[in-house]
Formats: sequence, structure tokens, C-alpha cells
Amino acid sequence: MPGNRCVVYVEPGKVSVETIDYPKLELPEQNRKCDHGVILKIVATNICGSDQHMVRGRTTAPKGQTLGHEITGEVIELGRDVEFIKKGDLVSVPFNIACGRCRMCKAGHTGVCLNVNPARPGAAYGYVDMGGWVGGQAEYVLVPYADWNLLKFPDRDQAMAKIKDLTMLSDIFPTGYHGAFTAGVTTGSTVYIAGGGPVGLACAASAQLLGAAVVIVGDMNRERLAQARSFGCETIDLTQSGELPDMIEQIVGEPEVDAAVDCVGFEARGHGAGAGEAPATVLNSVMGITRAAGRVGIPGLYVTGDPGGIDEHAKIGQLGIRIGLGWAKSLSFTTGQCPVMRYHRQLMNAILHDKVQIAKAVNSTVISLEEAPQGYVDFDKGAAKKFVLNPHGMITA
Repeated sequence: MPGNRCVVYVEPGKVSVETIDYPKLELPEQNRKCDHGVILKIVATNICGSDQHMVRGRTTAPKGQTLGHEITGEVIELGRDVEFIKKGDLVSVPFNIACGRCRMCKAGHTGVCLNVNPARPGAAYGYVDMGGWVGGQAEYVLVPYADWNLLKFPDRDQAMAKIKDLTMLSDIFPTGYHGAFTAGVTTGSTVYIAGGGPVGLACAASAQLLGAAVVIVGDMNRERLAQARSFGCETIDLTQSGELPDMIEQIVGEPEVDAAVDCVGFEARGHGAGAGEAPATVLNSVMGITRAAGRVGIPGLYVTGDPGGIDEHAKIGQLGIRIGLGWAKSLSFTTGQCPVMRYHRQLMNAILHDKVQIAKAVNSTVISLEEAPQGYVDFDKGAAKKFVLNPHGMITA
């Protein structure tokens, strides 16, 4: 039986590629068969900003934590109870692991499945406190409840021709779309997106797909702002002095927008040159510039345990949010993991029929599995790239 090369967390700022056990059709830590699961040979797997939080030491992830929840692969082994997925199928794997049987799954809330994580609702591959499932920045991975979880691509050759786009379906494209959709973005909307990382850029592309008239991306990284402009977004450099409403007004003619999306999360920084970490900054600023009775999408990650938090409150996810402002303006908020299955089939069709170029928007950059440690370093430095790992060399130039 072959081994399985996988990216693992070593210590703050460091990952390594190590050989772990080849996956079995067994449930983690339960010593029983996973007859509803499949083994995938991974075609593409991506580095995510959520992974970066762990690698920075900003979660309670232990040494040896396997990484990777953005998975696209080929089915090579089937459990006996899998009926509709076949060997050789090329599939996208939602990062949320869901059973398809519980109250939450039946209601479409697959991000908070009740049966796949003994610690709390919701599970994911290769993530701290998310059920103990082995990560997918690897050569092979187990996917449970395969008939429910997997999205099969209809044509293998067509899929491989667009694999750099389709690999975004496992997380950041649905997550960005979820942020825009739950913020109420529609035809003619003006939209402000906080954060120009891969999720923010995916959100901007999603807002355009939804018909927004103006999409504004705010960030402190000039390379990421340039990437946003490359596909038609307006941008705001948050290192510059000035108030955000005034900057918004210079673009849309008024100091507010119809919808706002927080694509930054708990490691947010204050605005202005040299500003330090101020984790409530984004939430408070987007409340300030969203019109009355508007909506705020919050796909940015917030955690309940942050060893590196700036104070004792931040270390448990308790932030100084101006909820009174949100209440006074009758704003609506949507938080939590994106329920990927709610969107991924429609977004797949948008990719396959050339309605969106998500790989171009997020600057998809293919590297080998062994290059993952350098990819993490570059991503942490703010590279305006979405690193796609190519563990078996199946993605061509």
C-alpha cells in the first residue's frame, strides 16, 4: 500500500510535507468502517487563508495537524454503500463535511451538520476542532457520505481543461458568492468588500456575476488591490489617511453602499499607515458604510480560541463590535461557514459555460505539493495569488 504525502502544521510559521498513512475507508477515531465513503486521488488542492490562521499560530491547532480542506479529485476506491458515485469520476469536495441525514443537512445548513464532529456542529477536512478528519493538501484523502457530499463534473476532459477554475468550487468561490448573496447583492447594487485576499477577490467576482453596478475592494496590500482592478473592481487603499465613508463617496457619489462583505475576519487591522491589529475594525467599518436596512455578509473567519489575540477578550473571540449602530440602522448579518452545497452546482455551470473566470480573478498559481511550505511563506507575505497544489502533476500549464 502506498504512503500519502501530506502538508502538516509543525509550529507557528512552519509547515512540512510528511508521509502519513494511506487513507482507509474508516471513520476517524471510531474504529468502524466508512462504507458510505470513497478514497480520492487528489487532482488539485488549495492553500486557504483559513489554513494560514492555523499556521500563524492563531488557533489552538496542535503540532502535526494535517492541513487542507479545498479538494478536487478522482474517485479510486468505493465503500460498499456508495451507489451513485463511480470509480474514475472527477469530483469537487465541499469543505464542509455533512452527513445528509441530520436536521441541519435536511434544511440545507450543511456547514453545521450535527453528526460529523463530536465537539460542535460542523466539520471540515484538516482543520482544528473540526472533527479530526485528515486534511486534503495531500496525495489521497477519504471523503465520507460520498453520494451526498461529492459534486461530479459531467465531462472529464471539459473539467480538466478548466480545472484551475473548478478547484475553487470546494471553498472560496462558494464562500465569496455566499458573502455577496447574503449581503443582498443584485442587479445594480453598489458593494464594498473588505479584504482583497482570495476570498475577497472571489466575492468581488461573485458580486459582478450577481449584477452589481459597482464593486469596491478595500485592502492595505497594493498588489492585491491591483489584482482586484485587473477584472474591473474599484479599490480603496486603506493605508491612506481619510475616512472610509469619504472614500466611498468619491467612487459612488454618496458615503454608503447597498451591501458590504467582511472577507477579512478576526486578524483585521486598523485603517491608516502603520495601523496595528484591531479585530473589530472591519465589522464596525462595514456597519458604518452600509445603507439603512442593508445587509452585511460575513464569510471572514472568526474563532472562539485565539492564543495570539491582542487582549483577553480577543483570545476568546469577544470583540468590541458596535452592535448598537447595527441595531439603529436595522442591518442584517449573515455569519458562519458557507454551506457550499447550496451553491456549487450553479457555480460549476457558470464556469463550464464561460460566465465567470474565477481562476483569473484570484490569480490561480499552480505549484507542486513539495512546494507547499514556500507557498505558505509567500501567501503570508501577502502574495496576490491563490496557490493550487498539484500533487500528482495532473494539472498542465
